[in-house]
Amino acid sequence: MSGTCLLVGAIALHLGQGTFELGWQHSVEKTGWREIWRVEKGALQLMEAAVKGSGAGMEPGDDAQLLDGWWVWHPDLPPVASLTLAASGATQGGWQICHDGTCREVGKIQSDPITVKACKE
Repeated sequence: MSGTCLLVGAIALHLGQGTFELGWQHSVEKTGWREIWRVEKGALQLMEAAVKGSGAGMEPGDDAQLLDGWWVWHPDLPPVASLTLAASGATQGGWQICHDGTCREVGKIQSDPITVKACKE
């Protein structure tokens, strides 16, 4: 999957392995949440989800296993065309997007929602 492109708002990211991790802090429970996504055929496929605790709408999936302090599971959901990252105003920061060993924070000071989607080929 070399050469995969992901648009995060107006920023284009080159994903050498075609996957990215999206992480954030839950606004109520103040615990970590992360998801592994794959860009495939112009859509985004959720491959794995993990949460550092449970409660307030963040219950782990039925097949979750506790690994290194994280409840990790593999949701069986269809691909989506895009993700919309919208701040609730209750979090300490934005979202972490990591790929190929590089991470960046997005949406920390931006109040408008951020769209994440595959680049048009």
